[in-house]
Amino acid sequence: MTIRVVLADDQALLRSAFRVLVDSEPDMEVVGEASDGAQAVAVTRDERADVVLMDIRMPGTDGLAATRMITADPALAHVRVVMLTTFEVDEYVVQSLRAGASGFLGKGAEPEELLNAIRIAAGGEALLSPAATKGLIARFLAQGDDDGPGAARSERLDALTGREREVLVQVAAGHSNDEIAERLEVSPLTVKTHVNRAMAKLGARDRAQLVVIAYESGLVRPRVD
Repeated sequence: MTIRVVLADDQALLRSAFRVLVDSEPDMEVVGEASDGAQAVAVTRDERADVVLMDIRMPGTDGLAATRMITADPALAHVRVVMLTTFEVDEYVVQSLRAGASGFLGKGAEPEELLNAIRIAAGGEALLSPAATKGLIARFLAQGDDDGPGAARSERLDALTGREREVLVQVAAGHSNDEIAERLEVSPLTVKTHVNRAMAKLGARDRAQLVVIAYESGLVRPRVD
């Protein structure tokens, strides 16, 4: 099955470079481009995209607002958004995850990293750029927002079973299903079942959202080195 990709960036030259790279792969193709957030949402709908590479900073409707529009649309529930940023160490990282993005990637990433990011996102996995540390993201998440979503998220964890909580902790640590299965001495299929149930109970679109909830609820604490 071919992964349908939309490129959203206000730099035409960068979009062209990404298009050449993506279209060179047999399992994916660029089905549309956008130079601003509003256009990105429209193209995503029209072209039935699977993954959107979304620049955070764009004129008019920015990438964060566009991501919120996409993730809030039930008709686009299958779409995964990967945020592109020039600076990974900033508040936009967490804002993008809270907006519903499946992860983020620096624009300076290697070609293989970008292609791998598209495949990971399409597969519903959480994507955190190899150049970003989990500790950094954890510290940002731990800061929270003024409206304090943590308390509400903490109460929602009551719906999880003990095993689902264990799995959630492992997901937040960035472990794959196979790695979690080995750690908890269960089958990968069992882990996948627990992950899916946790996402359903917590209203998470994918594993990236589970990571956000795990930190915001206080289930997982940021490590201070």
